[in-house]
Amino acid sequence: MKLGRLEKVELRSFWKKEDRDFTPWLAQDENIQLLSETIGIELEVQSQEEGVGPFRADILCMDMANNHFVLIENQLEKTDHTHLGQLMTYAAGLDAVSIIWIAQKFTEEHRAALDWLNRITDSTFNFFGIEIELYKIGDSTLAPMFNLISKPNDWSKSVKKTAASQNLTETKLLQQEYFQSLKEYMEGNKSPVKMQNAQPQHWTNIAIGKSNFNLSATVNSRDTSINIWLNIYGNNAKELFEKLKDSSYSNSLNHVSEDVVWDVMEGRKMSAVTLKTGGDFTNKNDWVRQFEWFKVHLEKFTKFFKPLVKEI
Repeated sequence: MKLGRLEKVELRSFWKKEDRDFTPWLAQDENIQLLSETIGIELEVQSQEEGVGPFRADILCMDMANNHFVLIENQLEKTDHTHLGQLMTYAAGLDAVSIIWIAQKFTEEHRAALDWLNRITDSTFNFFGIEIELYKIGDSTLAPMFNLISKPNDWSKSVKKTAASQNLTETKLLQQEYFQSLKEYMEGNKSPVKMQNAQPQHWTNIAIGKSNFNLSATVNSRDTSINIWLNIYGNNAKELFEKLKDSSYSNSLNHVSEDVVWDVMEGRKMSAVTLKTGGDFTNKNDWVRQFEWFKVHLEKFTKFFKPLVKEI
């Protein structure tokens, strides 16, 4: 079999201008999904040319796991000090953000600047540097490639943040260890479910592809259970819940679990679809069994509900 050769293509032969051509291309669902896979954060585009003080970010997204802002700044040439300054301005203008700087080429000093920012900031801020390339094989369709040049060391940030907190109980520290170990178990077993880095709390969130929805894996020491929640938030949570229930209640019992509970949660500004089983998270000898249960059922929740919530 004869193999083709990858041929690198000049970016501006396809995208003439950043604002008119590249930014609208990147904001399309299939392309922002490719970027999401590169950085490990599920993104939903909120707007283009979003105002941040007197400046405008190229694309404003939402991190679907935690509803934090993600700002994207684009360059179709080598990085420069002007764009680095804009990134700093954007970070100062919002409380909790991830910032993605996409460029044709990163200079060593600008890559080092992002690495430094990731070292000195806490887990509230994350900085990514990404080089964009275009390739083709013969007369094939052009194919984009995102190369991750700089990224946050989230686990070390989380450890530093925890160490700086003097009032955390042993239970909170064990919860953080539990969910970080669950994340590593999911990654080690090639699960398609992407989990965020653990915090010292009894839950961890997983994006499911639409704002006002997320999955949560939780532990409950009072009734020694482990749980999965599909959470629906916002002023119209009840309406969204009823739409989802009307269309998929019966199928959820067949495709997810016959033990799924649909809870409208009257009196609260949220509703949920839940599943629970017995499990004492303080028993480390039982962690592997619990992690396997989470893996199986988080994957079922994601496979079944993700396309449904995207359509609502």
